[in-house]
Amino acid sequence: MVDVGAKAVSHRRAIARALVRMRPKTAAALRSLPKGDALATAQVAGIMAAKRTAELIPLCHPLPLSAIDVRVAITDNGVEIEAAVETTAQTGVEMEALTAVSVAALTIYDMAKAIDKEMVVTDVHLVAKTKTPPE
Repeated sequence: MVDVGAKAVSHRRAIARALVRMRPKTAAALRSLPKGDALATAQVAGIMAAKRTAELIPLCHPLPLSAIDVRVAITDNGVEIEAAVETTAQTGVEMEALTAVSVAALTIYDMAKAIDKEMVVTDVHLVAKTKTPPE
């Protein structure tokens, strides 16, 4: 791992997004699939994934996360997922935010794959990251 021991502790926040493209009919059915509510399940999966990022990504620092907010919304193109993750530490939380949206998107895909064989997980990207001195 990269040595961050000499870095100052600061409040860090990262926001990531992903999109699961699907047919409108699929999007309309996401709350009542045989496996359950895909949107609620994806939200929980994203939170769980952010908390376990250091176990999934080699050489990623384990961080004490102070906030994780995963939001899922049906759009004209499918489902947009956004995750905001915060910590007060010596390194940032970009990987946690990206992991959260990725796993949330994969959860939606898994839950809806039986009714839509043409879904695509796409546009996984970091939207913003900030670093400010702790209060």
